[in-house]
Amino acid sequence: MKKMLIIGASGLVGRAIIDECKHDFDVYGTYYSKRTVLASNKQFQLGLQQPDQLKEIIRSVQPDIFVSCLRGEFDQQLEFHNRLALELQNTQSRLYYFSTANVFDGDFSKHHVETDIPVAESDYGNFKIKCENTLKQILGDRAIIIRIPAIWGKESPRMNLIREGIEGNKTIDAYSNLECNNLLDTQLAKQLRFIIEKELKGVFHLGSVDMMTHEEFFKSLIEALSGNSDILKSKLVDAREKTFYFGLHSNRNDIPGILKNVNQDIISGLVG
Repeated sequence: MKKMLIIGASGLVGRAIIDECKHDFDVYGTYYSKRTVLASNKQFQLGLQQPDQLKEIIRSVQPDIFVSCLRGEFDQQLEFHNRLALELQNTQSRLYYFSTANVFDGDFSKHHVETDIPVAESDYGNFKIKCENTLKQILGDRAIIIRIPAIWGKESPRMNLIREGIEGNKTIDAYSNLECNNLLDTQLAKQLRFIIEKELKGVFHLGSVDMMTHEEFFKSLIEALSGNSDILKSKLVDAREKTFYFGLHSNRNDIPGILKNVNQDIISGLVG
């Protein structure tokens, strides 16, 4: 049984990966403040500024597979991943790094595929580009980049915001001219497991295969939950009428159809 170490295992995505992989991998995880569901001898407290602790964990566990779900201050994250990659440089371990659609937030003229060159305007997008490049430069094809859109789960911050809006009759803003896709935490975990088991390499764009506007998705979800979407307030991105395209398409054919979904599947999964 291969060893898997999830960096940031107590977060939304980390928890979903644990649930998906715990029976077929020997799963370990790190956390910062909130402990994981793993046994006490399989989880480690780790901060972004603890390089010595990182080395101790890696050398103690000797994982075959690393999954990075890390969050935190951008410069600290970049330095952390640089140290992590250098530590793995002379091993056979593979690193699966979660990146974001924001690496393309400098070009809203189209939805983007894996072969498009990233161009970002935001600090977040530029940080993610730097991190992707650093990992690939040090680890080569043992750094697998997983770019994801907005992630939803029944206990996700986004879902909690929707519930609070419905229960408190609070206005929720949504963009009518921002077209994008979405993904469930559980579906992401299944797709990642497939990528790991098949030892697929390169860059992956995961997300629903169809696109909806931000407003359409929120409206459909709120109506499915409450039957009434009156709390939704329509807005425009940058006060302009044109459509902004912010979705992740894939030009790869190695993810089977059974592991793909559409936005309505996501909404049904959140409501069901």
